[in-house]
Amino acid sequence: MVGRIPVIDVHPIVDQGRRPAKATVDEPLPIQATVFREGHDQHGADVVLIGPDGVRRDPARMRLIGVGTDRYEAWVTPDAEGDWSFEVRGWSDPLATWTHDAGIKIRAGVDVDLMFLEAQLLLKRIGKEHKLTTAEKAAVKAAAAAATDVARPVEARLAVLEGPDIQELFERRPLRDLLTAAGPYPLFADRRRALTGAWYEFFPRSEGATIDAATGKVRSGTFQTAVQSLDRVQAMGFDVLYLPPIHPIGEVNRKGPNNTLTPGPDDTGSPWAIGSKDGGHDAIHPDLGTFADFDAFVAAANAKGIEVALDLALQAAPDHPWVTSHPQFFRHRADGSIAYAENPPKKYQDIYPVYFDDDFEGVVREVTRIVRLWMSHGVRIFRVDNPHTKPVMFWERLLGDIKATDPDVVFLSEAFTRPAMMHTLGSVGFHQSYTYFTWRTAKGEIEDYLREVSRESDHLMRPSFWVNTPDILHASLQYGGPAMFAIRATLAALATPTWGMYAGYELFEHVSVKPGSEEYLDSEKYQIRIRDWDAANESGRTLAPYIARLNEIRRAHPALGLLRNLVVHAADDENILVFSKTHEDDTVIAVINLDPHGAHATTVHLDLAAAGLPEQFIVKDELTGAEWSWGADNYVRLDPVGDVAHILTVRKP
Repeated sequence: MVGRIPVIDVHPIVDQGRRPAKATVDEPLPIQATVFREGHDQHGADVVLIGPDGVRRDPARMRLIGVGTDRYEAWVTPDAEGDWSFEVRGWSDPLATWTHDAGIKIRAGVDVDLMFLEAQLLLKRIGKEHKLTTAEKAAVKAAAAAATDVARPVEARLAVLEGPDIQELFERRPLRDLLTAAGPYPLFADRRRALTGAWYEFFPRSEGATIDAATGKVRSGTFQTAVQSLDRVQAMGFDVLYLPPIHPIGEVNRKGPNNTLTPGPDDTGSPWAIGSKDGGHDAIHPDLGTFADFDAFVAAANAKGIEVALDLALQAAPDHPWVTSHPQFFRHRADGSIAYAENPPKKYQDIYPVYFDDDFEGVVREVTRIVRLWMSHGVRIFRVDNPHTKPVMFWERLLGDIKATDPDVVFLSEAFTRPAMMHTLGSVGFHQSYTYFTWRTAKGEIEDYLREVSRESDHLMRPSFWVNTPDILHASLQYGGPAMFAIRATLAALATPTWGMYAGYELFEHVSVKPGSEEYLDSEKYQIRIRDWDAANESGRTLAPYIARLNEIRRAHPALGLLRNLVVHAADDENILVFSKTHEDDTVIAVINLDPHGAHATTVHLDLAAAGLPEQFIVKDELTGAEWSWGADNYVRLDPVGDVAHILTVRKP
């Protein structure tokens, strides 16, 4: 039933309030609703947050957004992890109604004494319904005196009541008649890592790998050798290290280099072909080491401020122990065989997908056991492989079970699929999601996508922008040269709170297996890859220092650690992208040249009001140290030979 003061179209609400919208500790969250009433009396609206402790926070006043829309908004900030909720309240505003009517009637000589009498009564109500400060009591007393002082000119009495002291008091201490509440609607506030992080991905078997001088064979890296690579990860400023599967790799139908079907006896196979005689998802590949080695690796990473994220891939090699111990976990064809995985045109003959419909509860129990096993070894972040190929109800069950006991555990969805599936995976419990960022390269589509992920789907899905993955080498990187690597890293690092990079990006690895493919030549998915990091550093052919600077800027500026504060601005050139982020006194403006091959000069046009900027201010380029005086319209020139972007911080007068 509609309330006395209608409150409708509340946002954010997920699945009609059956699931919580996404929130994060200390992350401002916009609440919107349409609030209106009959007739001409004024009304107001506010939001009340209800914390995990059940305590109702002070109301946050909602403001109209847009003329004649009846659409209101307020920003609220959860300050603790856990289950929150919020109410949107509409109410009749007698103080605003009086101000509106008195300004018309008294000046027209209509009901002058009556209007001042009403003012006197309203002022008394303020004193009764609110605990006023000494200054507020003095303001009420002065206003009441003006309202009742018939010796003063009418204009002088009205001026006191319309003055800033009383109008600000009316704003701070509203009188709420006919109060109507909608809600409560659920939110869940996660820890900050669910929102903000810089991810780096490497294969432990490649880190510290060597070539045996006597045999010419490649000797796998281990957790013990990979520990040495943590310095490289830390130096670039990454705070999450994601490891592809570290489990035993199947021997049946093992893939050779470049996804061939004819492996040699020494070929290592794909880590995503999980399981062999050495164990399954609850085991470590013997070439990498032992659980003690893994524990030491996690501890060493944590000591450097790096969290370790582990891949959760629900699939099995043909010789995975599940195939014999839990055959009901797989779909059997009419001839009794098990079908391998396919994602046309890709074929994965070395992988059996998990089947959920013969023993759903059994799969839930087994996967929950595995997740909790790795949690007990210090893993609090999981990157989930292809979750969109598994039932959504499975993820809701699994993630709900983990959240009930360990709400700090974060799950990243690697789902490149239709928006409905990606959003639903987010709504049932995934904290973050891969996105279409890789394939958004033109200015207009980037702008549209930034608006979408920051303010349209943000209550359902937190975006993670990855510049590359072992599966995805976009054509723009294949042909854009080193400047394009810098451009994409700048865009990913500044536009979203979480961004990611797969090893080799900093070395400008860009050769695909064949024209038109997004697969790397000699993909690390199928073989150990030895990189000469020292030679790259000595020659200067590395993006690592620039990446380190990006992550340093991110850490120094709280605005870049938030999602919903992004504002897209205009530029006259179709190759220049401009956006800003603001949080309290911190504003960062990004001006990026999307063309890796040519310089572009143009005028950028800032929406000062949307960005919370004054008419004039000083900007400092955090990449070069240069400073300029800026306003609404500003000339820029960016040459990819030198500067692909301006990363500007604002100093207000």
